[in-house]
Amino acid sequence: MHKETEIKLRVSRETLAALREHPLLKKRNKSGWSRHELTNQYFDTPERDLAQARVALRLRRDGDAIIQTLKTRGQSVAGLSERNEFDWPLSKVKLDLKKLDDSCWPAALAELDKKTIKPLFTTDFIREKAEIAWGRGKARVVLEAALDLGAVNAGKLSEEICELELELREGEPAGLLELACELAATLPLMPCDISKAERGYRLLDAGSYSLSVPAPVIDPEQPLDDAFTAIAWYLLGSSQRLAEQYRHTGQWRLLQEWVRQLVELRALLGSLGQAAPRPTTHDLRATLDALLEDWRALVDAGQDDEDVRAAAPEQFAEELTDPRWGHFSLSFSRWLLERAWTVDRPKRGERQGQAMLGNWLAHFLKEETQALKLERYEQQPEDLAEQLPRLERVQVWLHHARHLLEVEEADRLYGELNKLHDLASLPVSDEQLQPRADQAAVVSRTRAWKALSR
Repeated sequence: MHKETEIKLRVSRETLAALREHPLLKKRNKSGWSRHELTNQYFDTPERDLAQARVALRLRRDGDAIIQTLKTRGQSVAGLSERNEFDWPLSKVKLDLKKLDDSCWPAALAELDKKTIKPLFTTDFIREKAEIAWGRGKARVVLEAALDLGAVNAGKLSEEICELELELREGEPAGLLELACELAATLPLMPCDISKAERGYRLLDAGSYSLSVPAPVIDPEQPLDDAFTAIAWYLLGSSQRLAEQYRHTGQWRLLQEWVRQLVELRALLGSLGQAAPRPTTHDLRATLDALLEDWRALVDAGQDDEDVRAAAPEQFAEELTDPRWGHFSLSFSRWLLERAWTVDRPKRGERQGQAMLGNWLAHFLKEETQALKLERYEQQPEDLAEQLPRLERVQVWLHHARHLLEVEEADRLYGELNKLHDLASLPVSDEQLQPRADQAAVVSRTRAWKALSR
């Protein structure tokens, strides 16, 4: 058994060819590219018990080699995934159920009748791989770069495989992200933690691909740095899965949710004050602002315009031909993994970052709610849009940490604040002014708002 740590990056055929000749990979290529024709048969029960337990079972033929592989439940964070992998060389192309014993078989499947496991779908592709190595400070990073081109086939259904996989062999995971970021600076690489197995299941059942990622664990006694990191990983991972599924299905609600995740990420970045000095967040904020300028406007326009919604998938496909989204995603992942905002920050920022979340949150929400001065916007609702950034900073923390607040009606406040935000986001018109004023009054009179702003 070994632990597999890798990044999957969706690419175009043109990008795949460019990667093969990329100067950075050429310089660090220690083995040259080798070509492998891989045929893979995946197995599960008719009820998809293995998939439900997040287990993948396959037989692979690689030239004359036949390998049975079991991949068990792991974790995936914003494109960087870790899973336990068990491999067994076989003498013939036939599943050996005896290999699936207690040393590797998940306890959740202990009662499963393994004889019900049958072939389900195949992934057949050409893999060109090379050993990539370089020095990183005093350490060494070694990884396998694999360029995969082929297809997932499930009966008469098929989906192209065209991706770059970077799998860690030696060194720290940050080395994977470092290389991926350097490549993504000029090439469109889309972080995509959907495995080839997940694609097969998605072909069989379009609803099988889960958009959810594990919810962030937020504790009032944990440092602000830790809480921020947990929420940011969650939002980034969610945005990547939404982008992948919208690319695949073109469902309008997925694009709306993708934009909402980006809005929350932007608000989260803007909420930390001196705990995250502005120079450390500048590039991320600038890219997020550019993405939101384009896509928030499109989503707003599409609310009441079917033509805009119909044209959006093609525009999103065009977005993915630009390095912007992939480079941002990978840069943010690396920034979070290395906690770059904590490096050389001033003492006051260090104290703030290490402050207990419960204490910091109460202080932060008091400052923001007092600064909002909602009573003013009951009289001047036309100016409410100027407070959108502050509203969003309050919203993101209420969304993910309101259960920590010792105030009444925190859930109601979050819901009413969302309504106010939606009204403030609409173009100013005579018919919108009174609903804005009324909703500002509703929010300011909730028990939670009064308690937080005291």
